[in-house]
Amino acid sequence: MNSPYALRVRDLAHRPGEMREHSLDITVPDAMGAGVIAVRQGATMHIDVRLEGLHEGVLVSGHASAEAEGECSRCLIEISEPVEVDFAELFAYDASEDFDFFVHDDLVDCEQVVRDAVVLALPFQPVCRPDCPGLDPVTGERLADIGEQRAHEVLDPRWAALSGLTLDDADSGGETTDEASTTTPQTTEGQERSDAEQAD
Repeated sequence: MNSPYALRVRDLAHRPGEMREHSLDITVPDAMGAGVIAVRQGATMHIDVRLEGLHEGVLVSGHASAEAEGECSRCLIEISEPVEVDFAELFAYDASEDFDFFVHDDLVDCEQVVRDAVVLALPFQPVCRPDCPGLDPVTGERLADIGEQRAHEVLDPRWAALSGLTLDDADSGGETTDEASTTTPQTTEGQERSDAEQAD
């Protein structure tokens, strides 16, 4: 078995209570993660492992740390962030449906155990910072680089026909001045006759 994650457990096999500890620095042979961020192939991973002999098999537990690289899901710049995971799994001596991992040729290969823990710890939508504003929807510029400039307003095409209408036009459209309403009221013929009699 050529896996860099494989550890020999011959001195622990069928010896309950025996324990060994190992520290590994591994050059990751295959990338861990398939999304916008992953522990890339060739990255360095440090693993502290403890092996404990049990009646059913060997308990493998430990801590793994590495650097994940990818893109911000909002503004698409390159980012990197540390990944720290703990893991524990029992490698059984005998094949059984009760266990998922087994001791083969006095070796335990903890690659899948570590891989599962790392992939589950990777963020689904990584960001360069928690308040990343993303990209301008019109120009595609990174809003964090624009600073205080206001992002371009996106006009809904359904309202495009009203874009040329100004507020003054709207106000004057429904209000017309009535000359009759601004002139003094006309006197009736009866009122004129009464005024003439009073003058006499």
